[in-house]
Parts: sequence; structure tokens; C-alpha cells
Amino acid sequence: MSHDTATGIPAQAESEAESAPHGLGVSLPLAEARAKTEGTFPYAADLWAEGLLWAAVLRSPHAHARVVSLDTRQAARMPGVHAIVTHEDVPGEKLHGRYGADRPVFASEVVRHHGEPLAAVAADHPDTARMAAAAIMVEYEVLPAQTDPEEAFTAEPLHPDGNVVRHIPLRHGDQEATGETVVEGVYRIGRQDPAPVGAEAGLAVPRPDGGVELYVASTDPHADRDRAAAVYGLDPERVKVVVTGVPGATADREDPGFLLPLGLLAMRTGCPVKLAATREESFLGHAHRHPTLLRYRHHADAEGKLVRVEAQILMDCGAYTDSSRESLAAAVAFACGPYVVPHATIDGWAVRTNNPPAGHVRGEGALQVCAAYEAQMDKLAKKLGLEPAEVRARNVLATGDVLPTGQTVTCPAPVAELLQAVQDFPLPALPKDTPEEEWLLPGGPEGAGEPGAVRRGVGYGLGMVHMLGAEGADEVSTATVRVQDGRATVICAAVETGQGFTTLARQIVQEILGIDEVDVAPVDTDQPPAGPSCHSRHTWVSAGAVERAAKMVRTQLLQPLAHQFGMSTELLQITDGKITSYDGVLSTTVTEAMDGKELWATAQCRPHPTEPLDGAGQGDAFVGLVFCAVRAVVDVDVEIGSVRVVELAVAQDVGRVLNPAQISARIEAGLIQGLGAALTENLRAPQGVLRHPDLTGYALPTALDAPDVRIVRLVEERDVVAPFGAKAASAAPVVTAPAAVASAVRAASGRPVNRLPIRPQAAVAQS
Repeated sequence: MSHDTATGIPAQAESEAESAPHGLGVSLPLAEARAKTEGTFPYAADLWAEGLLWAAVLRSPHAHARVVSLDTRQAARMPGVHAIVTHEDVPGEKLHGRYGADRPVFASEVVRHHGEPLAAVAADHPDTARMAAAAIMVEYEVLPAQTDPEEAFTAEPLHPDGNVVRHIPLRHGDQEATGETVVEGVYRIGRQDPAPVGAEAGLAVPRPDGGVELYVASTDPHADRDRAAAVYGLDPERVKVVVTGVPGATADREDPGFLLPLGLLAMRTGCPVKLAATREESFLGHAHRHPTLLRYRHHADAEGKLVRVEAQILMDCGAYTDSSRESLAAAVAFACGPYVVPHATIDGWAVRTNNPPAGHVRGEGALQVCAAYEAQMDKLAKKLGLEPAEVRARNVLATGDVLPTGQTVTCPAPVAELLQAVQDFPLPALPKDTPEEEWLLPGGPEGAGEPGAVRRGVGYGLGMVHMLGAEGADEVSTATVRVQDGRATVICAAVETGQGFTTLARQIVQEILGIDEVDVAPVDTDQPPAGPSCHSRHTWVSAGAVERAAKMVRTQLLQPLAHQFGMSTELLQITDGKITSYDGVLSTTVTEAMDGKELWATAQCRPHPTEPLDGAGQGDAFVGLVFCAVRAVVDVDVEIGSVRVVELAVAQDVGRVLNPAQISARIEAGLIQGLGAALTENLRAPQGVLRHPDLTGYALPTALDAPDVRIVRLVEERDVVAPFGAKAASAAPVVTAPAAVASAVRAASGRPVNRLPIRPQAAVAQS
């Protein structure tokens, strides 16, 4: 092989690098992969500033108590303490919230959940700040904790707005319809924590104009800015949020209980103030998945076709609203699953309790109901003497069918194809009953399992989620594409949370403009808003805005050439950095055509509008839908109830694969998060007080728990109203995997399995 003597790089390798494939449909590496690998990625916990102070937050040890008195004098006298703020020091709005202001910045008269903030301290050392927070004297009158959501309906109001956050009574079709076969069930879904790899951290820096800059791992910087500005009593222009490296996010990333005090302390002291939460503080502060109680009754005819579904869904919001109204809407709308149901009677409630706060976690609402309706399908199959996959196949939804909300499914809905794909995929080989293969048994190496007690089960799950916000949410994003000196820059306030938006933005510009070198600017609130990083919004609205801006720049680039050669821009194409005409007369490079100019354009993307559900739960509430099928294979020791997931086979409706490696990683990660919800993750809070709020007491699945994952089919039937035709990737497998695992455990043990995560006693076979 020859080498280039100037660079020392093999000439062939250099040529291959120049001609490396790029653009959409290519497995372009993640934009931040190198920085994360080398340890130079700027996480919020790594930030520093001259004259830095450290913050700590005093949190309630009780789930429900009256605050009789709060005395900060002793703590304020401690050496090194610079400031203490309480509810009396909030200059603006005393209440805040993501979807309605009902949550105090600092509790004043009453605390409503374990871990609620009462005060914050700034000191010259983090240990000093924590000791000062602990030295604040608070006298509590402990009140009974209302932790049962069923009792919340008749209990004394925990909040001035009452205990019921929302009730959705969905009525679809004939409310008196019945079927020949009826199955019933009661199901409980536990509290799953997003458990981010990095706990919350942030830095607040005061500004000369009396404002403040917040450097945080925000997933919705403009909303956080507006919320902070209202609390600080400032115009939004005087509060700036700068997004630092987000260490992964599968939920709303920031706990406002520390985000808001940071700015107050910075403005009070005139110094930069930093807070890096401990893992316990992280568990106490941020929102968790809604624990949910579900009651179901399915009616079917003699052939197993669904006639009517009746359901009651009760979601525990914890002390405050957060995203509970939206989560409940998803739960009620998808309560029947991806099945044709002519008649439905669904009642959903979201209620306040003194339990830890619940909010947005990937697949909220949809995960809980999926576990329940799929359990019902297993019961229906058993009662009718049908295979579980067969009863599902007889009822699957397709494009053109109508949801129980009255909305027609206009997007691709290849549910039957997905189910058939996982059903046809070969099953894994049975484990060998030898000492060398003992690690294959439930319980791991040297586990208590006995080979003779192990039963294998196969189960199925079909799930669905929605894309973008719902019920009239104004989904819009803005992006700017600038090109100069052969390099492009994308400016968009869409936060990279691990979903791969920055990589996708690079691919879009490469595809449209033929420019290899593409940068994505850091995100802050000086840029136009792009909205929150959830529901695959940025794959749709932000990527759509980048596409439109890039196409506008492309037109600016090609118009002079088209005019010069007397043709339209549609007759010119850009490939691998070269501009050519359809007839070959024109051939030049993008760099030559630029001729030193700077081109830029700004564009917005806004999908078609939706509408709120009405008084009967009817309405076109969703922009787009995504479907997924999972087949789970498990081994269960039916004597001790230990479960090992052997394999998860998944087929998913993806619209279009924009980055093959990235979409595979997203699906695999979603399946493992769903596995945690199925088997291990349950944040327990007896009497409203979190038990073991750490990663020792809260059991996340690790690499040792991960089964073989088989992505057997990605159905690329493009959604014509979505940019590029692509759909969401990771939420659907999170939603579907727990239902499939529970189905497989039922098949192995013969037990009903009506609770997630699955307890060992629920998997013990009845003698």
C-alpha cells in the first residue's frame, strides 16, 4: 500500500475517507461520541467559575406535615455560609409547574411529599452548604400521609386545587354492547425512575444587568427560562439558559427544586453558584413514572373478535400535577391497544397524593395500559382455547381503522406485519442441563435455581405510542443553516439528549447541500425555541426545520447557476460536494459555486394541528402513531419464582431508517428500559417516604441482565406527513417489552401475573 509522505496516511485510506458515505440512511457516528470517549464532553457537573459558591437544598423528611416554624439564624452564622433563601425570598411567582403552576418553589405552610424543598444554602464548600442546610431548624406537625390514590377521591384535599387533577370519561360506540366471552382483571404498575446516568447538576452566574445565566442539562431550555424568570420576577430576556452536556435523558431532565434556587442564590450573593445533586437528592427531586391501578373487562365473540372494552385507569400523580394531564390522555386513548374495538367505555383519573411526584417518563401512560390490555388478551386466548398470537392477529389495527377516541388512523399501521415477523422468527435453542451451562439458569452463576424446576415461556406484546405533543399542543421548531468556506453550521435549540438529533442534523445538511463538514451550535435561549426533547419531537419538527432551512440555502446556491445556464434549479443536483446538471453540461463543486459567499436561511416546521379530547374522550388528539411488536422468551424457576429473559425479538414500525446503527441502539436501549420496568425497577415509598433512594436499593438492569436482542424487522412504510417519513424509535419498545415479558412469564408459570415489576411469588407455579 502506498503512503502520502506529507501526511503519513495511507493514500487508499485517505481516498476512502474523502469518499466515505454520508447523508441520510448512513450509520454516521454520533456527533459527541469522540468527546465522551476522551472524557472532554462538558457535563454540567464539570462546570467551574471564578469565585464559585456551592449550593445545597433542605428537603422535607416527611411525606405530609405542617410547617410550624423555620429558623435559619443558626445556619446563617456558620463560617463559610453566604446566603440562605426560603419562600420569603422569592421575588416573583411563588408557584411553578411544567403544565400548570401548582408547585411551590419552597414549601411554606405545608410539605406535601418526601423531599419537597424548604430552603437553599450557598456556601464556600459543598460540605459546608450541606451542613448548613441540615442546621436549619424546622418544626413540623406531622400529618397523616394520603398515599392510596383510591382514597384520594373522598379524602381531605391535599391541595387548594383539590385531589382530582383530571377525569377523562371516554365513550365510544354502543355502551350496552356485550360479547359471548368476557374476561376481567385488575393490574398494578409500579413506580419507575428515569435513573439518569448523571445526577442533576447546574451552575448559575449573575449578570451585570441584574439577571442570571443558568448552565444546566435542560431538555426544554426555553420553558425552563420562562419558568425561572417568572419566579425571579424578571423579564425572560434577563434570564439565559445555556444547555450543558446532557448525560442521557429518558424523561424531563431537570428537577426544578434545585434549578430555581440556584438562580436565587446567585442573584442574592452576586457570585456564581453550583449544585451537584447526590444520587439520593436526585431520586427525591425529579419526577417518576406514574404508579397506576387498572381494572379491565374485555368482551369478545366466539371467534375471539373484540366487541367491547371496559376499563378504569387510576394514575397516582404524587403531590403535584406536572405532566399528569397529558399522561392520562395517552393512557385513556390507548387503553384498548393497537386493536379494533367497536365499543369502549374507559374512565381515567389522575389524582394527587402524598407520594413522590410523577411526571414525564418515556412512554408515559402507554406503558401502563399496554401491560394491562395485553394481559387481557392472554386471558381471552386461554378462555377461548386459542394461541396468544392468534387472538391478537384476529384483532389488529390497520390504516383506516378508528381509535376509541374517534380518530381515524391515517398513518401507516402495519401491526399485523409486525406481529407476523416476530412470530415467524426462529426461537432460541433450549439451555443445556450441564454444569458448564448453569449460568443460563434463572438466578445466574451458582444461583438457587434447579434445572428440573425451570420452565420456558414465550409471550407476545403489541404496543403503540404517539409522536409529538397532543391535544392541541403547538408543536413548532425553528432552525437556521449557515454555510461559509465549505463548512455548514446548524443553529437549533433542539437539545441532544442521547436521541441523536445533532447527528441527524448533520446528515440532513450533508444530504441536501453535499457538504461534509457540518457543525451543530451549542444550545441556549438566545436562539429561537425548539420545544422539549420528548415524544421524538426533534426527529419531526426540529429535523423538519433543518431540512427546510437547508433547502432554502440550496436554492440560494443553485439559482445563480441555473440562471446562468438557462435552466431551473430542479434540473441541478448536488452529490458528494459536486453540482451537476441533468445533461452534464454543468459540473462544478459546491466550494467553487459559493465563491467565498456566506449563505444562510431560517425556517420553521409546524405539523398539522390536533385538538383536545372532548367530554366523551373524543377528538383528533394525536399527530402521529408508532407501533411495535415484541416476542419475549423467558426461563422461569417455577419453585422459587426467579426469571431470566432469554431473548427479546422486536419488529417495529419506523417509517424510514435515517441512521441504521443509531436506530438499532435506540430500540435496544428502549427494550432494556422496558425490561427494568418488567422485572426489577420499583421505587418503593411506604407511607410516602422513599425507601433506599440510591442505585443499591433501586435495581437497574445491567449488561448481565440484558438478554439477546433480535431486531427482526424494521417496517419502512413512510408517514407522508412526517419529514423524511420517519417515526419515533425508542418509546415504543419501552412500552411493549414489559407486556411481552409478563406474557412469557404467564406462559411459563401458569400464573396470571397482574403486577409490574413481576414479584418472585407471582412467577411460582401453583401446585
